[in-house]
This record gives sequence, C-alpha cells and structure tokens, in this order.
Amino acid sequence: MTGRLGIDDVRPEVAGGRDPSKAVVGEHVPVTATVWREGHDAVAATVVWSGPDGVERQTRMAERGTGLDLFAATIVPDAVGAWTFRVDAWGDPWATWTHAASVKHAAGQTAAEMANDLEIGARLLDLKAPAGRGRHVLKDAAAALRATKLPLDDRLSVALGAEVQQLMHDDPVRELVTQGVPHTLWVDRGRAAYGSWYELFPRSTGGVDKKGQPRHGTLRTTATALDRVARMGFDVIYFPPIHPIGRVNRKGKDNTLTPTKDDVGSPWAIGAAEGGHDAIHPDLGTFKDFDALVKRARELDLEVALDLALQAAPDHPWATQHPELFTVLPDGTIAYAENPPKKYQDIYPLNFDNDPESAYAEMLRITMAWVDRGVRIFRVDNPHTKPTSFWAWLIATVKQTHPDVLFLAEAFTRPARLYGLGRAGFTQSYTYFTWRTTKAEIVEFGEQIRDRWDESRANLFVNTPDILPEHLQVGGPAMFAIRAALAATLSPTWGVYSGFELYEHEPQKPGSEEYLHSEKFELRPRDYEAALAEGRSLEPWITRLNEIRRAHPALQQMRTLHFHDVDHEALLAYSKVDPETGDTVLVVLSLDPHEAREGTVHLDLPALGLDWGDRVIAHDEVTGETYDWGDANYVRLDPVRAVAHVLSLQPRTTF
Repeated sequence: MTGRLGIDDVRPEVAGGRDPSKAVVGEHVPVTATVWREGHDAVAATVVWSGPDGVERQTRMAERGTGLDLFAATIVPDAVGAWTFRVDAWGDPWATWTHAASVKHAAGQTAAEMANDLEIGARLLDLKAPAGRGRHVLKDAAAALRATKLPLDDRLSVALGAEVQQLMHDDPVRELVTQGVPHTLWVDRGRAAYGSWYELFPRSTGGVDKKGQPRHGTLRTTATALDRVARMGFDVIYFPPIHPIGRVNRKGKDNTLTPTKDDVGSPWAIGAAEGGHDAIHPDLGTFKDFDALVKRARELDLEVALDLALQAAPDHPWATQHPELFTVLPDGTIAYAENPPKKYQDIYPLNFDNDPESAYAEMLRITMAWVDRGVRIFRVDNPHTKPTSFWAWLIATVKQTHPDVLFLAEAFTRPARLYGLGRAGFTQSYTYFTWRTTKAEIVEFGEQIRDRWDESRANLFVNTPDILPEHLQVGGPAMFAIRAALAATLSPTWGVYSGFELYEHEPQKPGSEEYLHSEKFELRPRDYEAALAEGRSLEPWITRLNEIRRAHPALQQMRTLHFHDVDHEALLAYSKVDPETGDTVLVVLSLDPHEAREGTVHLDLPALGLDWGDRVIAHDEVTGETYDWGDANYVRLDPVRAVAHVLSLQPRTTF
C-alpha cells in the first residue's frame, strides 16, 4: 500500500502486472479490486481506462457483497491495440453522511442533536449544486436541510430521497483520492477469442485419377474445396506448411525411412532446392494462385491461417546460407529433431543462441513475407521448443505495424510453458483438451481455461494430424458427436482436422495416437459428398453446432462459463451468458457414446441471474423441443437420438 487509501488485488492482472491481460474489441472485461480504509467512513472506487486514442474514460465501480471491500466494474474496449486501466480509490463523504443521518434519525435523535449532521449534508450538496445535472434539486435539498422551522422528517426526506441519492452517486464528492497502479490490456480483433477452425492439407484436394490413385492437389483445387468448409460454418481455414519439401532423409508412408520416388514427404520438413519458408511448393502452384485462394476465402467469409513452422529440411537453403541457425554435433553433423523415442531425421531444429541477431531478423523476414500477402493468422508449430523471449520479440514487432495479426500456439506442453507463451503474446493456444475425458477432468479443465482467459485463450481442437486420441479410436460415431459438441460449446474457439467428419479412427498400431496412413506422409483424398449422401458423415452435426454458435452470443463467451450439478457421472451441464444481450445457453451433454443415460440437472438459478423458484423456458436448439424448467430437471440422452441438449433459456415470466 503506497497511498492514503488501500487498493489491493486488482484484476485482471497477469504475472503481477508484468504482462498485459487479454481482451477483444467489444468484450465485457470485468475489473475488480479490494479497496479499503481506516475507520467507518465510506470508501468508493473508479476504474480509469484509455485506449490507443489516448482518451481517458472513467467508470464508477460498484461494491460487491457486504463487508468485503470488493469493488467491480466492466470496461468494454472498442479498438485494437494497447489499453491501460487503473483503479482509483476515494472517500465518499456523501455515502458516509447518508448512512449516519439515516441511522441517527432511525434511533430517534432530535433536530437539535443532528444540527451538525444537517449542516454537513447541506454543505456537501452545495459543492454539487452550482452546476451540473439536477442542480435545482440539490439546491432544494440543501435548503430543506437548513430549514429549521420544518419537521425533521421533512428536512431529511429530500436529501435521503432516490433522486438526490442518484445524482450524488453519479457525480460524487470525492476526497482523499488515491491513484492506483496502471495495468495493461492488449485488445485484439474479435477473431482472437471466437471462431471455428478447419484444418486441411491442400495437397490432398486433388481427388483421384481414373485408376483410383491420388492426384496431388493444388491451391486451385483447394479454392474449390473451400465451399464445403464454408457451408459447415467455419470461420478459419488452416493449412499445414505449403512450402517446398526436403528430399534429404524424406520420410515415406507411415513415417518410414525408406521412401519411394513417389512419396511426397512431410510438409513440416520445409525447404529444398525450390526454396524455403518464403516459397510455395511447385506442385501446389504459384503466388498468383495463393492470392486467388485468399481472395476466394474472403468471398466465403473464411480467413486463411498458415502454419509457421520454424525448422528446416537438411536441403533447405538455410543449411548453406545461414549455417549459424543450426546446432552442429561433435562429429560435425547437424542435429536433427528428436522427441525421444520419436526421431525426425528429415527436420533440423533451429538454434537461436548461436547468432540471435541473424536468427531473429530471418524469422521476422519470412513472417512478414506472408503478412504482406494478406495472411493475418499463423498457427505456430512447436513454439515451446524455441526461446519464449524470441516469440515475445517477434509477436510484438509484427504487431507494431500489423496489430490485427493473430498467433495460435501449438503448445501441447507443460502448463508453465503453455501459459508462459500466452503471456509472451500468443493470441491462442492448443490445450490438453483431447486428453480430458471424464466429468471431473472436464469440469476442472473448463474452470481453468475460464479463470486464465486473461492469460491464454484456449482453442479446442478435437483432433490433429498428430493426435488421434484413444476415445475416438474406440468410441464410435457417437463419441465424435460428443467431442464436437463439447469443444464447440465449452470454448468460443474450437477446431477440426479434416477426416474427423468421416469418423476416421484407425491408429497406426494399438496404443498409438498416430493415424494409420497418416496424411502427414501421404496424400489422403476423401469423398465427402459420397459419405454425406450415404449417412456416413458428421457434417450435418458440425454445421448445426456452428449455426448455434453464430446465433447465440453466449457461446462466444468464456468468462461466464458456469457448471451445474447433474446426479450422474456420465452427464455434464454448463451454462454461458452474454453480458451485453443477456442471451443464455445451457448445455447438457452425455459423455457415454454407448448407452443412454438419465439424471436430474440441478440448475444454479442465481448464477443465471434468476431467483430460486423461478421457471425458465428451455428451447432445445438441437431437437426443436421446448421445456418448462426450474431448479431440478429430468434429462435423458442417448447416442442415437441426441448426445446433447443445447438449450436457449428465457425466464418463464416473459411468456
């Protein structure tokens, strides 16, 4: 404490205020603080905030609870960029006077005994009466307090009345003002917090030839494939690396070390004679084709995200032009990537410590090459294997000129690293979602990503080219539906890797999370239309989930996530509320893909802004049915009819 009044526990705060908190344009950001003082006089607080325009805004904070000294307000930033906010504490003499005058009057004190109190109140009113809204009302109230011939009730009634109280609250007398410490808030565009992602390999969009053999796709065939993605309601189309692929130590199908001349290799083994990270694989097309692809995506309200994988194939131009980027082993060879027991002989990791200045400059150059072509989202491969200080520098440098650029961290790593990358500037992060399957695990996970939303935003991918989780291998189509519903409603941002909608579930071997015939090493053309026509596709369910997400701003929120009790371990219930519109959605989900489950959902009605005993109309956005619900409600979900209720709630009294 360094001021006249105490200001503690200001939130949001990340890393003790060292790093900025996160928000997006239009997001309702709750600001809270503990504000206190000595004695019994009233204390109040104001949050003072400003954005890139430098204009200072002030919002009075409301006291939360009784006797807790906790104050809260909401700020809504309206522009991308760096914002600051602070909490100022101040004495509120009018609130002190109101309390004292009311208590003394209720205790039966006379006008003579309260003479000083009446004059103190009048003088406070005098301070606000000369100008401003309601000045005549305030003058009249002051005059009444001084009118010795009036009964005490009449002298106090105006000053203690609702109109004067509101005027003095809105434009208060402030004393002992104590200025708080500034906090920072980085505000991104809305896509940073809300969006549906779809991942596909452009090279797999070529279909098959007359012999049924896969044809190498191009950026032009990829542009055609975007229509289906857009129809499913996705917002972001993410491509693995589209650069030339190395030939030295190229991997064959299923990650073998004995490729044939026709094997296409891993897109993450970047670089060959045709170029490196600033080039396009010649079999995919040209920069003109890429520009046309980006344009077509925009026409479909899709945004292109590219993979930023900072590593190199042995024949990448860097190997000769920038040898300082690599680690040389005692035997004179360059170290290839390893994650024991996995070996990546076709990839050289980068060394950022040999010559940081050169490494940083080259990484910025290749990033900006794509930013200059209109790319505003990067999915970053294995960021936790590079120095966090480098990422902080790169992201901050890019945002100096292009603050709308977003970075998704593929951070399947320990929590300290995951959240550290978020604090360093990453817009979003992958998470442990794919390995959270039980009710207890999901509740703990959901509350954690909610409570750390200011630090790191969770993007819940149901699968990736690297991860075929066990539950998808054995759970059948219903498990795919369950995980899609969970990801799409638990977080505002979720993702799907292509093939998920076709229930692809065969592992390379028992106990492995690698796909059989992994698309990382071969072309995987898919006949989505035939699967849809034959009823072997999850597309309708994914499409409906994305429709519901767009229609309900509650599902675009994270801060308001609240879990409700269900008396069955296979049933999960949680709600979200949009603070601006009041839109409220309750999700009731079965975690069992094999059997029907039933139980009672016990709604925490106050958490929904209702009173105990209130009723709500619950409209199921999945089945179209409507229910009249209260605090205890029977549910039954099964893997055939519906794995989840996605319920839009309205108070019963409005009907």
